[in-house]
Amino acid sequence: MSTNFSTDRKPLINYSLAGLADIVLLLLVFFLLTSSFIPQFGIEVTLPKTQTAAPTKEQYVTVIITKDGTFYVEQQQVRKEQLLEAIQRVRGEKAYLVLRADEESQIKHLATVGSIANALGLKFKLATDRANPF
Repeated sequence: MSTNFSTDRKPLINYSLAGLADIVLLLLVFFLLTSSFIPQFGIEVTLPKTQTAAPTKEQYVTVIITKDGTFYVEQQQVRKEQLLEAIQRVRGEKAYLVLRADEESQIKHLATVGSIANALGLKFKLATDRANPF
């Protein structure tokens, strides 16, 4: 007595692509969620390049210096004489001051912002871009 395992049914030729579409969608969502989002500021400056870049705290006051010496505090243009008052106005409970200075800006402007941060008791950070090692 032998068992016959053969069948007269033909093999399945059509494949469903619904599973493949689900996998592609999940991969797309994964890469969108895990990619780093870099905040784009409206004022264009070329940051100096360094080999290491330290992350900044989430709560900070942003001061921007363009190459022509224009100051911005939290995206608002400010004259040099009003810099201290502008930083005090937006500071609140923030403990850091991040300076985004163009690499062609003058060192005296960096010193001005650094001394204001020191006078207000803010920790001073200089924003940089990572240098290409190659």
